[in-house]
Amino acid sequence: MKSKVRNLGISFICILLLTNCLNAQEINSNAGTSAFSFLKINVSARAVGMGGAFTGLADDESALYYNPAGITSIEDSKYIVGYHNYFFDMQTGFLGYIKPINEKRTIGFYLSYLNYGSFTQTAQTGSVIGDFGGGDLLFALSIAQKKDHNISYGLTAKFIYERIDTYTATGAAFDLALKYNSDRGRFGAGIMLQNVGVQLSSLGTTKDKLPSTIRSGISFKPRGVPMTITSDLILPFDNDMIFAIGADYYNFKPFYIRLGWNSFGSNYKATNSNASLTGLSLGCGFDIKKMQISYAFSPSADLGDSHRITVTGEL
Repeated sequence: MKSKVRNLGISFICILLLTNCLNAQEINSNAGTSAFSFLKINVSARAVGMGGAFTGLADDESALYYNPAGITSIEDSKYIVGYHNYFFDMQTGFLGYIKPINEKRTIGFYLSYLNYGSFTQTAQTGSVIGDFGGGDLLFALSIAQKKDHNISYGLTAKFIYERIDTYTATGAAFDLALKYNSDRGRFGAGIMLQNVGVQLSSLGTTKDKLPSTIRSGISFKPRGVPMTITSDLILPFDNDMIFAIGADYYNFKPFYIRLGWNSFGSNYKATNSNASLTGLSLGCGFDIKKMQISYAFSPSADLGDSHRITVTGEL
């Protein structure tokens, strides 16, 4: 047992060193060129508490976002409600529902939004003429099918709406996903092609690409250790590769402790920033009857801290 724990620790350190090397480069020239950037915002306090490394696990209601093929593991009708206090007074929310149709097929839908808050509008002379706001809204419909006991696949169709003051933009996209679970459930793997689509109308005169991404991940439950360890490799089409790793410790069930790290956190640092915890995330959860309440905290360097609360349960 000690040797297994030691090997896991060594593997964790090696992965962190590798990721730091990958991040030691200039900003990608494609960064910030995609439309509807809010599609990249991670959802679910449980998943965020695990660093956003959830593609290979995807065993709860947030699979709607991270890997829709994973919703086939849900046996009863379930819901998810989430709130996220984001940077600069921005707020996001997530509402989802999952319903099994039969032993092999499951459907679900979700809504998510980003509220930009209120901004002061000024004339060219500098005088204040009022306030304006904006936000993003997503509606998604998912369907997943079991191929056999080990493999399932899923598809999500999305409609996207964005508004800034009196200007609006729309888009359509889809996710295509595959999920594998071992016979005893100790190992899982997943891969997803996310946010593939088009901008139907834009805020300006030109249309931009969507933030398409390839997500892949694994999950592992060490023998004799009450913990799930996860790892994701995320390849955005408009930015550099992202690595995430996380753990969900359930020895104190119905209380859960979560820890994660995501390499994208380095993007939140300003030049010469001393923020050493950027990319780290902490979380916890608690079961109450047929419901679980989860919380996640992510320090984001010079942008401030991020807090998420998610409630999931059975209907």
